[in-house]
Amino acid sequence: MQTRKLGNTDIDVSQICLGTMTWGEQNTEQDAFEQLDYATSEGVNFIDAAEMYPVPPRAETQGHTEACLGNWLARRGRRDDLVIASKVAGPGNGLTYLRNGPRLIREHIREACDASLKRLQTDYIDLYQVHWPDRNTNFFGKLGYSHKADEAFTPIEETLGALNELVKEGKIRHVGLSNETPWGTMEYLRLAKENEWPRVVSIQNPYSLLNRTFEVGLAEFAHREQTGLLAYSPLAFGMLSGKYLGGKWPEKGRLTLYERFSRYSGERGMDATRAYVELARKHDLSPVQMALAYVNSRSFVTSNIIGATTMDQLRENLGSANLELSAEVLEAIETIHQEFTYPCP
Repeated sequence: MQTRKLGNTDIDVSQICLGTMTWGEQNTEQDAFEQLDYATSEGVNFIDAAEMYPVPPRAETQGHTEACLGNWLARRGRRDDLVIASKVAGPGNGLTYLRNGPRLIREHIREACDASLKRLQTDYIDLYQVHWPDRNTNFFGKLGYSHKADEAFTPIEETLGALNELVKEGKIRHVGLSNETPWGTMEYLRLAKENEWPRVVSIQNPYSLLNRTFEVGLAEFAHREQTGLLAYSPLAFGMLSGKYLGGKWPEKGRLTLYERFSRYSGERGMDATRAYVELARKHDLSPVQMALAYVNSRSFVTSNIIGATTMDQLRENLGSANLELSAEVLEAIETIHQEFTYPCP
């Protein structure tokens, strides 16, 4: 398993990161332990969680994912071998049960971090990320931006100031962003420089063959400012495996179980998926591994966050680390991208 530097830090993270958002919902704690044991045996040292997980979020299960990871860490005693990432939730998304509606204010950030540390059973979090912005902007599948002049939102200065306190106290080592835009990234970097606060080291945004919007404005940031991408949904919730094509809806598939996840299942998404799956099969490749290997190959990607509900899926996902796509396949991918450009932003 190859490793890459996390931003401008001295931390090496595996090119594939184990995502955890199914633990406590689709997966039991026993499943989580099995996934962790296998992934770490294959060289994965980077684990990504969040206070709101599992997904879909519910009051009854909130925090269960971090608790699964914390129990494994306590049982295995391998904390220093791993890079643990988690996230503090922003406003909205029906999370009224979380701090009476989470905001990215100082008090909420400190409360969220302390609760995550307790569930994770650790003294520090290596990478603490802002899960999504506190302001109105284009994320979670929204391409266009609609300005609201009278909008009330938590200033980024307050959010980063609170994170700075946590770094100074040793509760977190580094700061990352998620579902962020070029303007938001720029503002975090500007405030960090002006105040000598911690610098953002990563951006966790969606990136896959069905959604390459990161390339437009943030890929340059990733290179020039050392804020590499932590790519989430690299298989578009399993869509790029091809298992939903032809009117099929696997009984335990995420898109079958949860109707709220419609981001990748529209007509354009299905058509684009069909083209990519046919390309993979033409070259005797697993559609899953081709899709993941493409993400792995991008120079602005620090780590590719994969998730699995079965061990067979996990083994196939991790196998993509050993696949290098040919120039012919890469050229064909770009041809398909020209026809289906951002079908599922």
